[in-house]
Amino acid sequence: MLKQTITELVVKAIIAAQGAGKLPLFTVPEFVIEHPQKPEHGDYSTSIPLKLAKVAKMKPMSIAEEIVNFIVPSPEIEKVTIAPPGFINFTLKKGWLAQQVDAILQSGSTYGNIEVGKGKRIQIEFVSLNPTGPLHVGHGRGAVLGSTLCNVMTAGGYDVVKEYYFNDAGSQMDAFRQSLWARYQQALGKKAEVPEGGYHGNYMVDLAKEIVREEGDRFLKMPQAEGVEELGVIGLAKILAGTRQDLKTLRVDFDVWFSEKTLYENGQFDKVMKLLREKGYITEKEGAIWFVSTALGEDKDSVVVRSNGSPTYFAADIAYHYNKFIERKFDRVIDIWGADHMGHVPRMKDVVSALGVAPERLQIIIHQMVTLRRGGEIVKISKRSGDLVTLRELMEEAGVDACRFIFLSRTADSQMDFDLELVKKQSAENPVYYVQYAHARIASILKVAQEKGATDEGGDISLLTTEPELTLIRRMLLLPEMIETIALTLEPHHLTYYAQDLATVFHAFYNECRVVSDDKALTAARLKLVKAAKIVLGRTLNLMGMTAPDSM
Repeated sequence: MLKQTITELVVKAIIAAQGAGKLPLFTVPEFVIEHPQKPEHGDYSTSIPLKLAKVAKMKPMSIAEEIVNFIVPSPEIEKVTIAPPGFINFTLKKGWLAQQVDAILQSGSTYGNIEVGKGKRIQIEFVSLNPTGPLHVGHGRGAVLGSTLCNVMTAGGYDVVKEYYFNDAGSQMDAFRQSLWARYQQALGKKAEVPEGGYHGNYMVDLAKEIVREEGDRFLKMPQAEGVEELGVIGLAKILAGTRQDLKTLRVDFDVWFSEKTLYENGQFDKVMKLLREKGYITEKEGAIWFVSTALGEDKDSVVVRSNGSPTYFAADIAYHYNKFIERKFDRVIDIWGADHMGHVPRMKDVVSALGVAPERLQIIIHQMVTLRRGGEIVKISKRSGDLVTLRELMEEAGVDACRFIFLSRTADSQMDFDLELVKKQSAENPVYYVQYAHARIASILKVAQEKGATDEGGDISLLTTEPELTLIRRMLLLPEMIETIALTLEPHHLTYYAQDLATVFHAFYNECRVVSDDKALTAARLKLVKAAKIVLGRTLNLMGMTAPDSM
């Protein structure tokens, strides 16, 4: 990691300057290494002299001069300069840059992997839709956000467990069973009403008809309670099967599918209630059981078990996070929730704290809603069913790659517009097409080279000296930094911008530098560069869960 190398050079220089009496003694604070906004200022920069001005009681430019005087030569750095009001700028050696082409080729599909995670165990829970209906467009955003984050955290050296939590207990499942029972009776010609607060979507009608075709009327011949229960088990299995298939189509997979019901069956709920009661965080009032959130600074307490004896969603979440942190001992837990769970965040942090776990070990990402558009028109209703547009319908129309890229293209906390017309355009205006076309163009170059008998054998990368070539290499070297940034900020949307930037730089290189030419030596060197670019762009697309096409 170049940033780490430069950081170490600066820290050692400051300590050396202090040892020589050029700078006063102080503890070197943390500082950042950035990329200058203007390329002429170099490849990397730090403003540490500005940060040290107060403690050193010196002018920032004077501090910068002393630090630069003690920076030792390194194989990567061509020159170190200072700029007002107190920046230190680093320019990389062109020869060293060219050498990185061979390093990328050697790393292959593992290029970009880093060890910032140091093997720490992380559980990332995402999607976690109640199994009462199909995935819709909004769930797709959480699915893509979560799966991409899992890919990046794995590349960052974390031991990642991908988990889907499904609520197969509680009032919502009761409503689902009763709704399905009504639709099942209707499908058999009986009069029945979907209960108030039940599930009225057309998908429930289709589900009931499917069960009638497979099972007949046998549930009507049972005592009603038994029939409702068995029908519900089959309905739940079918909804979950559809969810699994939709997620598989979206290229999202999970290591664990965790059932809410098991939290009660396996005793986690009883254990955590006992623990919290002993710590004074559980009380009973108004006939219900409450978590004493006020003891941890909240405005009001939260109901855990209602007065009728039924646990709340909050109760299940308490037991689930007890299972995550205390029983399975994850170092960190990342929950990815929809915007309707925003108010749930503070009390989950409180629960974790009450369990004796540092609350910063729980990180919760809230993603906002998705507005589906067809050009300027908002799309709300499915043409197929008259209900909300499902994720499956969106994937069929827009394509999986487009869904993944667009869902990932904004910060999680920002509203999103998904334009169906834009993602189907085969032009540079469509960012999905633009990025994938760069990969296809690379594949085309390599195919032409093969047809003409040109190879990269013996390619001398020191011949890569032009600005378009070196700019492309510089962009490729940013992938490890990108992975580190995302691993630290949990913001995988940066990948979409990096992919577009890398594609732009490659297209510029292609337009300015002929790869296959009569100059065999230069052809071999540039073929190496093109192969390296294919690796980096392909890896970027792979991290986003997208395909890297060889033709379009």
